[in-house]
Amino acid sequence: MALYILRRLLAGLVLALLITLITFLLLSLSFEDVVRTILGQSANEESVAAMTAQLGYDRPVLVQYADWLGSLLQGDLGRSVYTSQEVGPAVLQRLGVTLSLIVPALLLTAVLSVLLGVWAATRGGVVDRIAQLISLIGYVVPGLLLAIVLVVVLAVQLDLLPATGYTPPFENPAAWLRSITIPVIVLTIAGVADMAAQVRGRMIDELRRDYVRTLRTRGVSSRSVIFRHAFRNAASPALTTFSLQFIQMLGGALIIENVFALPGYGNYALQASLQGDIPVILGLAVFGVLLVTAVNLTTDIVNGWLNPKARVH
Repeated sequence: MALYILRRLLAGLVLALLITLITFLLLSLSFEDVVRTILGQSANEESVAAMTAQLGYDRPVLVQYADWLGSLLQGDLGRSVYTSQEVGPAVLQRLGVTLSLIVPALLLTAVLSVLLGVWAATRGGVVDRIAQLISLIGYVVPGLLLAIVLVVVLAVQLDLLPATGYTPPFENPAAWLRSITIPVIVLTIAGVADMAAQVRGRMIDELRRDYVRTLRTRGVSSRSVIFRHAFRNAASPALTTFSLQFIQMLGGALIIENVFALPGYGNYALQASLQGDIPVILGLAVFGVLLVTAVNLTTDIVNGWLNPKARVH
């Protein structure tokens, strides 16, 4: 298992280096546009050249990347071109907001997907059709439309929840819970639509296998057959889907946070992209890669525990 984890860590490190390098190379194509955005489109060539030199954008791209990578290894992600704020603490603060949405949504997605998928696979009939209808609705209805409908109903008409804004959990837990409720519902519905279908399909496959019939003929209880044996074997693909859900929710934060005016990772990423704030964009890429790598590594470890054969890959 130790060698398995080490291989995954090395793969994650290589992936992080490749993504940051590609991001840096792509951003280098817009260095002049960034400078003109800072100075204004009417700036003369001398001012543009002076600012380009001041920011270090006139040096060879690979030299700039090497310097940035060296600073990164020392824990320094630089400062925002526009606000002069340190990138590392700024991204961490906003990432905390995003995780306060994603973590509850993922937990709800996991619980509801398992319950709905197992329920549909074991009951069949009308129950199965209802579960498939719920998944279909989650697929068909766009998240943005669902968010707008929930805001109109829960925030505007019923005045039960705030339409926008965010309260830190340690400042006021009750207000924090109210501020994230609608975004979490939107993320959860989209997640359950995908994951519940995966759990249902895998459970149906497992319940048709010979070992399940053997266990039942030996008098093993139905609950033990379903949860101790069939679900454990079906859990490995579901976990992979779970990790993909995290990545999708992280991407979905770009829309959700801007709809609900939440100061999170996605909102910060959109602002930095519109402004061309290269240090911030690179910092966001680093944290995003590290976070996704950590989730994938955790998923691989759990899969390796559930299915020892997976460790050989």
